[in-house]
Amino acid sequence: MYQKNTLFQNQVLPVDIVLHPSWWFQHEGITFDRDFFFNPLRRVEVEKQMETVLYGRWGRFGLGNREPEETPEIGAVHLASGFLISEMLGCTVKYSADSAPQVLCANLEKPEINPRDITRSSAYRLFDDLRQSLKTKYGYLSGDVNWSGILNIALDLRGEQIYLDLYDQPEIAGRFFRDIAEVIRQFTGTIKQETGSSSISVNRNVRNVSPSIFLHSQCSHTMISVQDYERFLLGFDLEWSSRRPFGIHYCGSDPHRYAEAFQKIPHLDFLDVGWGGDLKVLREHLPATFLNIRLSPVEIIGQSVEEIDKIITALVLDSANPWLTGICCINMDHQVSDDKITAILETVIRLRKKMSVRL
Repeated sequence: MYQKNTLFQNQVLPVDIVLHPSWWFQHEGITFDRDFFFNPLRRVEVEKQMETVLYGRWGRFGLGNREPEETPEIGAVHLASGFLISEMLGCTVKYSADSAPQVLCANLEKPEINPRDITRSSAYRLFDDLRQSLKTKYGYLSGDVNWSGILNIALDLRGEQIYLDLYDQPEIAGRFFRDIAEVIRQFTGTIKQETGSSSISVNRNVRNVSPSIFLHSQCSHTMISVQDYERFLLGFDLEWSSRRPFGIHYCGSDPHRYAEAFQKIPHLDFLDVGWGGDLKVLREHLPATFLNIRLSPVEIIGQSVEEIDKIITALVLDSANPWLTGICCINMDHQVSDDKITAILETVIRLRKKMSVRL
């Protein structure tokens, strides 16, 4: 009998995909300038257009909506990009027609911020105006905003110097992390109170598992040691995991390197497993954790339909629990053909039917 997470209501092997801005630009002419993120009318209009497009191509698999309603989404629903908190804390962000917003490092002279400064930024005021405008028109708000993670934001603000700070001035670096964590706490708390979610924009498969998951992005943890994680950052995950459901987004290729450290988190409900992660090792150490398998958006371009089927099947078997396993492919660009995405979805359906016999 396979173990389930009683906090989750997912079906066996939930699946989702996210297309890169270049796909939307090349195929549908959608541009991702600053106006896309902060103009309330355009927010609603473009998200509605995206839903229609997804339904037209893959609606038979549950993607998109044939006749989507106008929904007051406060953040980009169909993109994967964490930039807003970094911009609110002083980073310059470059907006482009066919790519996600690019955060330019602020190169702070010292690893110091004042959490109260976030509300004084122009980016915060634009975001707040967006929220108020949508709430006035629709009476409620929906969605959330990719809030990134503590070390990710620290790297945006301080640059590579943050890695030296861990050794040269560990107490100051620790305080820097605590202040960033406080900004995250306030920002996500406000959003979740208004919309009921905080992390669907971090990974869309969250919506298929439990919209209330709090998903901490640790993209930059590939660049630190497990010992530094345990010394400086594990404490935040321990604290946040007490307010379940809690998850970690790890898009690097070596999440298994952290298997023993992650095992110390008493309630790690969800783990986003980067392409190349060893699922057998992770499952051994995390038998009760939902492992969300991330396929490679780059390699899938050159893979055949048969190869995609074979890869997904092998990874699902390695995860060893269909109730605690999901599949996603994030940021596939304009070069990916429709049949590759269809292959992902069809393979998952086939595996669901096959495994339902054993459940």
